Amino acid sequence: MKDHYATLGIGSAATLADVKKAFRQKASQYHPDRNTAEDAPERFRAVQEASDVLSDPDKRQAYDDNRRRNLLDSPLETARDIWQNYFSSLL
Repeated sequence: MKDHYATLGIGSAATLADVKKAFRQKASQYHPDRNTAEDAPERFRAVQEASDVLSDPDKRQAYDDNRRRNLLDSPLETARDIWQNYFSSLL
C-alpha cells in the first residue's frame, strides 16, 4: 500500500490547505519539465495520485480507514482511536 502522506511529506493530521501546499511544492520539484531525473515522471504521478486521494474528503476517509486497518500508524494510537470512537458512539 502506498503511503500518500509520506509521498507529500505531510502528517496524517494535515489540513486540506497543507495538502495543497505540499502538492504544489512536490509537483514543482518532480515535474518532468523541470526535473531531468529518470524517476521524475513516476514520482510526479505519485504526487498527483496522493493529492487526488487526500484532497477529496470521501477518498481520504476511505484511505485513512484502510490505512488504520493495515496499522501503518502506531498500533497503540490506532487502537486508542478505535476505542474512543466506539465509546463516544455509545454515549
